[in-house]
Amino acid sequence: MTDDVRHRVRAAVDAAGSRRRVAAAVGLDETKLSKALAGRRRFTPDELDRIAAATGTDLAWLLRGDGAAPVTAASDLITPRPEPDDARKRILDAAWTLIATRGYHRVRIADVAEAAGTSSATVHYHYADKEALLDEALRHDVELAHDRQAAALAGIDDPVARLETLLDLQMPDGPVLEPEWSIWMQVWVEAVTGSRHRELYARAQDRWFRTVLLTLEAGAEAGVFTAGDQELRARQLTALVDGLGVGVMTGASTPAQMRAALHDFTTSVVRKDPA
Repeated sequence: MTDDVRHRVRAAVDAAGSRRRVAAAVGLDETKLSKALAGRRRFTPDELDRIAAATGTDLAWLLRGDGAAPVTAASDLITPRPEPDDARKRILDAAWTLIATRGYHRVRIADVAEAAGTSSATVHYHYADKEALLDEALRHDVELAHDRQAAALAGIDDPVARLETLLDLQMPDGPVLEPEWSIWMQVWVEAVTGSRHRELYARAQDRWFRTVLLTLEAGAEAGVFTAGDQELRARQLTALVDGLGVGVMTGASTPAQMRAALHDFTTSVVRKDPA
């Protein structure tokens, strides 16, 4: 994690008025929060998500400095105060949540408007139709995942640790990653049945594939991963993640079983035998 990210997290926490209240709101020990703010431990991606939500701050602002700055009153820790110009963000957040929990084809513009605390006319002002809103929600999903990945990998040079972190970030488990997987699976369906979302899927998948490939190549060069066709291995590994993730999301397996299968693949195929 860079100093800039840590400074923005500290600004968001301090603006909320009480580090103790923030720690309690995100379920984090106050001592761990203080150590992370001082640079003596790393925030996890999930902790950054929860801090952003608890302080009423955009995750994008915490990670990159883009989006809304932190709130300025302690009372906003409990009920973030929406500004007049953030209607588009509230609509997008509402759509993202509803699509993840209900499914794209079961969400109406009126549902999004109600969840965002606005009117259907306002939603239509920002998005021409539900298809356009879905497009933006999907892009939002991809960017959130990319931001967390960048934050988690910052400063990790060891290829083994980087690969383990990458795979852990793909687990469809928890209040953040499970909804993301729900939306991502719906992207697959829309990409299969229509060409509109294929380009978005292709770009996002290629970025994920390239990240895995670069990690495998670095590990092979360092002598900790087995030599061979790393592009083929990256395709095997990303396909394995996709297939196992679908199994978890549909109830055919569990996150623990998915972790065990990935661990078996990386130790038996990817990593070089220490002996």
